Amino acid sequence: MNPEPPTHRPTGPLAALTLAAIGVVYGDIGTSPLYTVKEIFGPAGVPLDRPHLIGAVSTIVWALMLVVTLKYVVLVLRADNRGEGGVMALAALAAQSVADRPAWRAALLALGLAGATLFYGDSVITPAISVLGAMEGLEVLAPSLHAWVVPASLAVLVGLFAVQRFGTAVVGRAFGPVIVLWFVTLAATGVWQILAEPGILAALNPLHAWHFLLERGPGLLLAVGAIVLALTGAEALYADMGHFGARPIRLAWSGLVLPSLALNYLGQGALLMRDPAALQNPFYRLFPEPLLVPALVLATLAAIIASQAVISGAYSVTRQAIQLGYLPRMQVRHTSADAAGQIYLPAVNVALLLGVVMAVLMFGSSSALASAYGIAVTLTMMITTVLTFFVVRHAWRLPAPLAWGATAFFLAVDALLVAGCAIKLFDGGWFPLVLGAGLFLLMSTWARGRTQMLAAIRADGLVLADFLRQLDPHTLARAERAAVYAVADPHTVPQALLHNLKHNQVLHRDNLILTVHFAEQPHWPAAQRAQVEPLAPGFWRVGLHYGFMETPDIPQALQACAAPGLSLSPFETSFFLSRETVMPTDGDGMARWRETLFAWMSRNAGSAASYFRLPDNAVVELGTRVQI
Repeated sequence: MNPEPPTHRPTGPLAALTLAAIGVVYGDIGTSPLYTVKEIFGPAGVPLDRPHLIGAVSTIVWALMLVVTLKYVVLVLRADNRGEGGVMALAALAAQSVADRPAWRAALLALGLAGATLFYGDSVITPAISVLGAMEGLEVLAPSLHAWVVPASLAVLVGLFAVQRFGTAVVGRAFGPVIVLWFVTLAATGVWQILAEPGILAALNPLHAWHFLLERGPGLLLAVGAIVLALTGAEALYADMGHFGARPIRLAWSGLVLPSLALNYLGQGALLMRDPAALQNPFYRLFPEPLLVPALVLATLAAIIASQAVISGAYSVTRQAIQLGYLPRMQVRHTSADAAGQIYLPAVNVALLLGVVMAVLMFGSSSALASAYGIAVTLTMMITTVLTFFVVRHAWRLPAPLAWGATAFFLAVDALLVAGCAIKLFDGGWFPLVLGAGLFLLMSTWARGRTQMLAAIRADGLVLADFLRQLDPHTLARAERAAVYAVADPHTVPQALLHNLKHNQVLHRDNLILTVHFAEQPHWPAAQRAQVEPLAPGFWRVGLHYGFMETPDIPQALQACAAPGLSLSPFETSFFLSRETVMPTDGDGMARWRETLFAWMSRNAGSAASYFRLPDNAVVELGTRVQI
């Protein structure tokens, strides 16, 4: 039975948290005006005339109201896992609500895993489309600069990923003010165009959106597939809740972000009413010519910030996946001594950079990338809706008609958005799906392989209790130190202990059989982190518990261990680790190729010593072969 976990709430002045939320949470959705309107009246084939302009802009505005405001801001932000958000945190919360139904619990965790893999597709496409959309302003300055759009985009992106190792603390302080300036600029340019063509205000009537969708006929999904570009980034509201809290995110949305986006989309519609030729790039045509260069610089900064948000999110999701058992250990660098959430994963950074560069080179423009963009985001939105239902119905125990009715409505909206993106499958929509499917295969293989490996260790190993009853410590030399044996199964004799006895013929004064547990909750009470159980003279079983948002520090946690006769000194403690070499075999487990894949992942997993912050000069690694 888990103890009551602590609830994580960001601390600080509300104004400061709101400003920070604007900078990090809304960068992605804030850059959507760079390309959304152009795609509706370009590839989507919507006629460029006054009724269709009003209808299209009305659909965008009311999509923001229904999907972002009603679904995420009003409903989903309430479904926090002890203050933390994101699809994996939501999946863990949903799974806890049906803990008495193992099949449902497993299915919900798998659904959350699928949502996490789709997030990586967003993490690749968002930087590519945002920076490309910003750099396409070069063509507005001078058509001859068209050839420089892709090289300039690659230069910005490579620079962005190169500075990740230094952390986001310094840059992060500038995020809020820059994005505030960006949204103020969106609103101001929109108002200027609306004053010149106030007829666009008819788009505020939702009936125009309804008629616009009904009149699309066979072209409905094409139009929806373009309109969904205005909603990309909505998932970030929930994913970043743990950093800022729900209230600052809500204030930022209702007080600045939603009004600015609505005014800018209305302004682009007003501009196209007066000048249809501006469709080439309606966003940059909002600006008078002397302001084009400042607009290009500001848009580039906004695109970089939007990219930074999903890159940082990919690091956080990866750490959660590692600690929930879906990915092997990777090197995690902490870039801030004060903020535990500021981390950098070199392997993830390199993989994302390669994916982003490949996307830019393959697609070459924001219009081409728009075909790939959206399907990963909308599928994640649908997964969020399903998971939220289980929280609403089984955790909050709201009435069934209310839970089913709200879920059916949002699922209908999500299904329409997914269908609108799905028709672009062969035009680029396959890209994030293939990426997500590959990651799902890797993550599910790792989870299944770990289960098989632990079963093999348990089957081939010695029962710890029996071993200790037969052990005669008086016949062995004793080392006047403490030995910590890290194991996955606390009831089996650690292989490292057997090797130590066999080859060194020595037994330490104090022996700790240590297991680290990661819970399906973001944080674990520090006072209940360590559980110590005496086993025999000189032997203790120790369990350390962490939430999936926490960074394990084993030496620090062991200092809190208290038991009669147990004395741990950092200078007199050795850590013995078993490094398993996995040997695939034919049998009833996974397919042979998946076992081979798991073996490769296991060989390339990061160092346990580094991941658990063990002192380098106190670690002894001993190898063992495990057949699965």
